[in-house]
Amino acid sequence: MDKQNNNQIKQPTQPEDVKPEQKKAIKEEMRKGGKHLTANPGDRISDEPQTIEEKAQQVAVDTADITGDHITVPTYFIVDEPDGEKKALHHVKDAEEISDVIRQARVDEDGNRVWW
Repeated sequence: MDKQNNNQIKQPTQPEDVKPEQKKAIKEEMRKGGKHLTANPGDRISDEPQTIEEKAQQVAVDTADITGDHITVPTYFIVDEPDGEKKALHHVKDAEEISDVIRQARVDEDGNRVWW
């Protein structure tokens, strides 16, 4: 296994990736204090410091959409910076930066990402 694949962080992007305890925590958060939150718990940013691995496991959306397809969206998108560092981008707060990262990413003939 090459060094690049060894440094990957697995994120929940499919319904089967979301652990039962994550689903339970989301439901509990939504009912916190007997109130129904108006914001999706996955849209909220924790006041407590978190590691990039902890952020990578958070789920913003885990539900069926209007067509019946099950949608799973991570709260943070983990991206590789050009200097090799990893960065967690929040799917709402950092949406513009996520778009910039997508535009910067390029793929070579072998399917490997090349940064400009």
